[in-house]
Amino acid sequence: MSETEIRALITLIDDPDEGVYTQIRERIVSLGGPVVPVLEQAWEVDDLGDLFRNRIEDILHTIHLAGVTDRLKAWKETGGEDLLEGALIISRYRYPDMDEMKVKARLASIRQDIWLELNDHLTAFEKVRVFNHIFFQVHGFKGNKRNYHAPQNSYINEVLDSRKGNPLSLAIIYQVIAEDLGLPLRGVNLPNHFVLAYLDEESIGGADSGQEAEECILFYVNAFSQGDILGRNEINEFLEKLKIEPRTSFYAPCTNMDIIRRQLNNLANSYQKLGDPERSQELEALRDLLGPAEAKT
Repeated sequence: MSETEIRALITLIDDPDEGVYTQIRERIVSLGGPVVPVLEQAWEVDDLGDLFRNRIEDILHTIHLAGVTDRLKAWKETGGEDLLEGALIISRYRYPDMDEMKVKARLASIRQDIWLELNDHLTAFEKVRVFNHIFFQVHGFKGNKRNYHAPQNSYINEVLDSRKGNPLSLAIIYQVIAEDLGLPLRGVNLPNHFVLAYLDEESIGGADSGQEAEECILFYVNAFSQGDILGRNEINEFLEKLKIEPRTSFYAPCTNMDIIRRQLNNLANSYQKLGDPERSQELEALRDLLGPAEAKT
């Protein structure tokens, strides 16, 4: 379909007949991403009233959501190996025009600052202390305790801008940078919380081949609390306070798929609290695309 034909179709968007509009809407949506610039231009230039603009916004969101859905499906099919890609997809849901290269450049800048202070002679504890100093003191990242449930705490671009996030988003950024530096940190799914596990580098291969994952963990890192280092006892105490029975999954590393699934769940809950059930349902649908979390005892 030519651009002239697309523009002609767009002028019919405000047709008062719902049946006619439904057919027009389906036709435009089927054109996908290439029609977006034309729709945006029509929204900005054409003065055809609120109905026209509202319907354009609805169509744009539908096309955009389909793109996010397809990208998330593709990420899942690759095994979810790239955690940053998963986090960027989620941010793209809320910020269609997000500059992903800008996000990656900011992460690279933080990574460079940490790398300059690291050396191979440091112990695991010392490496984490260096990381924490640059990440929390120099770059100013911290937990957003005042607006804990705010949606912006879950979008990686927002967290990089504000330097404030929730336990999961801060841990995602921490893990992405750590992995790029060759530091063996992996996420750990706790009830009502999320921490990172520092793995014994010499045992990582054993864990992949079936060795008990817990045996490979040297200590835990709480990214929400300025990178506090925790031991198994602190995890036990946390679970006791919640009156929750210990499970293997509360101590062992989780997958990137688990992390993004939880991020989507957090966002769905955030929007539900804000009285936005439509966004909440969309995010739940994206979460469900990743399938159920693996059951662990």
